This record gives sequence, C-alpha cells and structure tokens, in this order.
Amino acid sequence: MLRSVVLGGRRGGAAASAYTAMGFGRGDPGPCRASVLAPGPPLDHGRESSCPPRSSVFQPLGSTRHFLDFYQVINKAAIEKERERLSDELNRGYFADIQEFSKHGGKIAAANKTIIPPMVAMKFPDLETNFSDGRNLTLPIRSIDGGNHVSEMANPNATLLCLSFRASSQVMTESWSEAFMNAFAASGKVHIYEVSLIDSWFLSLSPMKRLMLRVMKKSTCPQRERVYSFGDHYDFRKKLKILNLLSGYIFLLDKLGRIRWQGFGLATEEELSSLFACTSHLLGEK
Repeated sequence: MLRSVVLGGRRGGAAASAYTAMGFGRGDPGPCRASVLAPGPPLDHGRESSCPPRSSVFQPLGSTRHFLDFYQVINKAAIEKERERLSDELNRGYFADIQEFSKHGGKIAAANKTIIPPMVAMKFPDLETNFSDGRNLTLPIRSIDGGNHVSEMANPNATLLCLSFRASSQVMTESWSEAFMNAFAASGKVHIYEVSLIDSWFLSLSPMKRLMLRVMKKSTCPQRERVYSFGDHYDFRKKLKILNLLSGYIFLLDKLGRIRWQGFGLATEEELSSLFACTSHLLGEK
C-alpha cells in the first residue's frame, strides 16, 4: 500500500515536471490560453503559436448569422404580404359586396366609350384555366394542352373575356357574350371565353376538381367557349383591381393580350355600341 502511494507520487511529480518543462506551468499560461485570455497580442515564448487565428474560429458562425438574416428578411416580407391580404379581405367581405351591389346592381363603373391606345394598354395577367374535358388553357391564348400533345391555337384579332366569380354574375356576362357573338361570329376573327373562377380550396383539390369538371356546362360553339379556373385568385384580382365578386367583368383583348376595353355588370345598348366600335377597330388593325 505504501509502495503504491510512493509510486503514484513519483508519477504525479514526473507529470508535473513534464508539464512545466513544456511551458504550461503556473507561470506560463501557454500559447492558446494567452491568445484567448490576454487583452493584447499573444505572448512570445520563443516558439510559433499552435492556435489557429481567432477570425478562422468564428468565421462559420458569421456565415450562419448572414444566412439567418437573409431568411428573416424573406420571412418578414412574406408576413407583411399575408398581413396586407388579410386586411384587404376583412375590409372587403361578402356582406360588404352585398351592400355595394345593392347600390349599383353590379354596374361598378361605366364601360369605356373609346378604345384604349396600345401604348398605355395593360397586359392581361396570365390565368390558368380548364375545359370541362380536363384540357388546360392559359389565357391570354397561347396553347392548348391535351395531355402529351400541345398544339398552337390561331390567335384571334380580338378576344372577349367574361369573368364571373359567382353563379349569379353569369347572367351579366352572358348579356355581353351573346350580343358580341351575334355581331361578329361571321368574321371568324374573334373569340369569346366565359371564365368561371372558383376560389374554394376544397373544390380546388384534384379529386373534387375532376368531379366538378365532369358536371360543368360544356361549350357548344367553337368561337364561344366556357372554361374554369380553380385556386387562389387574390393576386390575379389585385392586378385587375377587382374588388366586388358579385359583379361580372368584361375585357376586350387585342392579339397581343392587351386590355383595350373594359365593361362591368349587365350590358346596356350604349355600352354594346362602344364595344362593337372598339372591336371593329381591332379587326382593322394590322
């Protein structure tokens, strides 16, 4: 027992001597401890320091911080956008639409009396739609996707887009489309799309969407077609400044997809006359 204590003491003393000989005794904090704890530059002990530079130790931490800052900027922008959307929807609820509709009957504003010049005309935003047979169509007209086959459509000189967000507004859009069809069907240079926009997330689910398309009203005239758009249309409506979803919205587009005329609600004789005059002007444009 006494022998083991003596040997242990000798081993401890030898270890302490070796530690002191290497320069890590009490009087010498060592190069790493000196570089970290000392306020100034590390002490020179006549040998090169084995510690890495302080900047290389904290460099990955700085990169992580920059990434987190970038993520927070993106996340903050998304939060602000969603907050703006919630504010818009709270201010423009269903009851607000009903109250406004009772005042003007869907006639939000008078239709354009003259054609909008091409230099200031706004391009109609892209809208993904479906035919009742499941084919996809992007408006303004680009192509029809029938499964694996994509064929180019003839781009008409004038396109009348009739938008309805509620079933009650389809009567309004038909007051424009029927008169337009009777006036220009023989020209062969116009096309009518009656678009029903469905915002319900449940009906936009793939199984429900397919079921809905099967029972939807089908087109009977190749120049006057009915299509359906499913999903969230908030950004689309914001671009066109559409607020009241109980009214119908009518847009006359040229062959480049620019809005050259616009109407609202039920058609009047005077507004139909201006629509026909603007359409005749588009058919004469080169």
